[in-house]
Amino acid sequence: MGRAPAVDPAVLRQTVFRAAAAARREGTFDRAALLALGATTHGVDPNDMERALYADLPGAHALVRAPALTPDMLVEQWELGQAQAVLLRAVRVVCRVTCAGAEGYRALFRRLKFLRLLHVIASHEKGYQITIEGPFSMFDAGTKYGLQLALVLPVLRACDAFELDAELRWGKERTPLKFSTKGGLGGKSVTGGDDFPEEVQRLVESFEALKSKWKVARAATILELPGVGLCVPDLVFSKGKARVYLEVLGYWSRDAVWKRVELVEAGLSERILFAVSQRLRVSAEVLDEDRPGRLYVYKGTMSARSVLEHLER
Repeated sequence: MGRAPAVDPAVLRQTVFRAAAAARREGTFDRAALLALGATTHGVDPNDMERALYADLPGAHALVRAPALTPDMLVEQWELGQAQAVLLRAVRVVCRVTCAGAEGYRALFRRLKFLRLLHVIASHEKGYQITIEGPFSMFDAGTKYGLQLALVLPVLRACDAFELDAELRWGKERTPLKFSTKGGLGGKSVTGGDDFPEEVQRLVESFEALKSKWKVARAATILELPGVGLCVPDLVFSKGKARVYLEVLGYWSRDAVWKRVELVEAGLSERILFAVSQRLRVSAEVLDEDRPGRLYVYKGTMSARSVLEHLER
């Protein structure tokens, strides 16, 4: 197989098809000659011309190098894929997780949030228990939601330890079944995998450009009110002794916003700003002025200047 051409296939097609149309009108159509013309015009190997014409289509992609997988890695990926496929049929999933430090929990909780999974987190004797609604708990079992749930499993496997129990509806008859799995890295969890969303990174860069007296950094704290719930701030702003956290909820879910409101009203003492997209149709006035929490409702993208105004208040 020859090398893939450097020329854009769309440009190559335009040259050949225009020449072909003109040749048909003149009655001189010659397929081999037209392909040779395209090859000469764009410096493409004549042997690669037919493949190069449609090289941008998914069906024309060629596997030129296989992934470097050992037999053990291949088996591990196969087992992971099987478990992920099972979760596509879940009604509810309950996970008990243990991590060596806060970073592992933060990575997991943030993954749950940005996959927009409906979940409840509570303290557990060895860490946290997470209850996640599965795709088959909804009126219309959604494939997209099921795939999002499946993507959580690799993050769970990166924890020190986890136990997962799922209620399933299996087969065409949706027979009730139960599925359990457990695992983890057994005290060797990676602590540097705390995902930092691009929209938050852009906000940090824009805020630093304002040159205000407030300093911004990644938050390393999980704010929890026992018996009520918790939240995982993305950033912390500080000026002297003043400290304000920011959690970006984006357009995750209205339910998530109301849980944060309940958390503040129940007595969360830390000052915190919740950034919520206008798409969720939630008013910034739902939290009283005397509460330590505020809602920052934004349209489109977050504004560093608006965040600064909230901090100054």
